[in-house]
Amino acid sequence: MSELDDAVLKDSLDRLGSGALTPDEIAEQTQSLVGYHYTVDDYYEVGREEVRKHALAVQDAHPTHWSEAAAQAAGHDGLIAAPTFVSVLGIIAQRKLFEEVVTGYDLWQIMQTDQRLVYHQPMKVGDRLVCDVSLDSFRHVTSPETIDLMVTKNIIWNQHDEPVMTTWTSLAARPGMQVDPEVEDSLDHVMMKVDATGDPGRTVDRKGGRYDIADPVQRPGAYSAIDFDSLTVGQTLPAKRFELTRGNLVNYAGVACDPNPIHFSEHVVAAAGMDGVVAHGMQTMGLGATYVSEFIGDPAAFCEYHVRFTSPVYVPADDSAAVDFTGKIKSLDPATRRGTIALVAKQGERKIFGRAVVVVQFN
Repeated sequence: MSELDDAVLKDSLDRLGSGALTPDEIAEQTQSLVGYHYTVDDYYEVGREEVRKHALAVQDAHPTHWSEAAAQAAGHDGLIAAPTFVSVLGIIAQRKLFEEVVTGYDLWQIMQTDQRLVYHQPMKVGDRLVCDVSLDSFRHVTSPETIDLMVTKNIIWNQHDEPVMTTWTSLAARPGMQVDPEVEDSLDHVMMKVDATGDPGRTVDRKGGRYDIADPVQRPGAYSAIDFDSLTVGQTLPAKRFELTRGNLVNYAGVACDPNPIHFSEHVVAAAGMDGVVAHGMQTMGLGATYVSEFIGDPAAFCEYHVRFTSPVYVPADDSAAVDFTGKIKSLDPATRRGTIALVAKQGERKIFGRAVVVVQFN
């Protein structure tokens, strides 16, 4: 792996020249950046109220996200973040990637298709998180339609240089998509506009080092998770239904700092060829984590959470969307006292996850 610096970016852009880029040129540029990496300039500090806001957004009432006393009783120093809290800093961490590195794609043209989270320890209030970002892989597909498939990788560390989480995010994007001028005008009126933002400066100053070492392999403890010996392979989890409205979507967009208008604009989803406004992939994944946390007893016992998004959750303007979760103990390992839970999430009869599993460290 090589450090991604200004010289690399300038060379990549100079080779393409100026003017609008064709899909093949966009693909060539992006492919050349696979294996490069950078560290986000500013650390992200996990705040007490941010933990609660995110928990509310994914309908997670687990006491470890709300009550310091309850969190301490479960073996934590203080409040811990819900298992998909990484979505809050993920947009920030990858902003440079899509604004300065992987160019040629509009925000609303990018869809998340797969998410893998590997936990090394829970995120907690007071953590100052440092994120290493890389473009892990890229593939340009031209049939039956032109789609670029890419995987980004984040390794997240705390202020003590301890690994917290490693994530892989698979994305599908339409490069150089031409939009009807009338629709483009509508887009201009719904995309978020910001006159100016403040500059936090560089609070993280390091290069190299961690990129040349093996990926972290540390696993979290069981904390107050339920007893391994109480479980059996094939055991089912109680079914649970969550409801989502446009209000839930807008709230989640604000909490996660995700302004993608496919989550609130009829104009944009029409331009994107979608059937309607959709929930965030990480919002539905967060609901799944809430569901599992209620069963296992402690969300900090998540070791891995992997979801393949196969169908979005469509949320109508005049009604709520029901998302139904069921689960089953897929496997149990007596040597490690870990187990794998397989999840099924549906909107009506339509599955929204193609594959969803959670690996848990039980007591």
